[in-house]
Amino acid sequence: MESILTKYAKKNVPEIKSGDTVKVSVKVREGAKERIQAFEGLVIAVQHGKGLDGSFTVRKESFGIGVERVFPLHSPRIVKIERIKQSKVRQSKLYYMRELTGKHARLKDLNRDHVVWEEKGAEEELAKIEEEKAAMAEAAAAKKAAEEAANEAKVAALAGDRVVEEDKK
Repeated sequence: MESILTKYAKKNVPEIKSGDTVKVSVKVREGAKERIQAFEGLVIAVQHGKGLDGSFTVRKESFGIGVERVFPLHSPRIVKIERIKQSKVRQSKLYYMRELTGKHARLKDLNRDHVVWEEKGAEEELAKIEEEKAAMAEAAAAKKAAEEAANEAKVAALAGDRVVEEDKK
């Protein structure tokens, strides 16, 4: 059983606690494309520790609306996690932050140590996604250039017919 579970576990497990402000980079698939999306906010809860079933909840304010997202700790979709700052909290679950807004929602800073947890293949995967983006951009530019050339040829052919007719008159 342990061998099966360790296959899916991350080697570099992040040390996330309630009160941390983190930026989570997640792979998002939209159709055939795949991109990296960052979600930055306050960790309001950590569930089930560092085990394979562990998860953490991140909350942020987006255009005045509170957005919460639960991330599985060992998800293959998470590329990297950056801890931006730590805050001093006395509770493990910060659900009371849901009702607080503005200056009332501030927490006292503990330290601003910037720590990054990243999987070994993450940089290669980011480079691969960037190469795919560049290839798609080149293909789109080539297609656009071909369409413009075809349109120019049509315009030249139509204008050439008119010029020939005018010469005959």
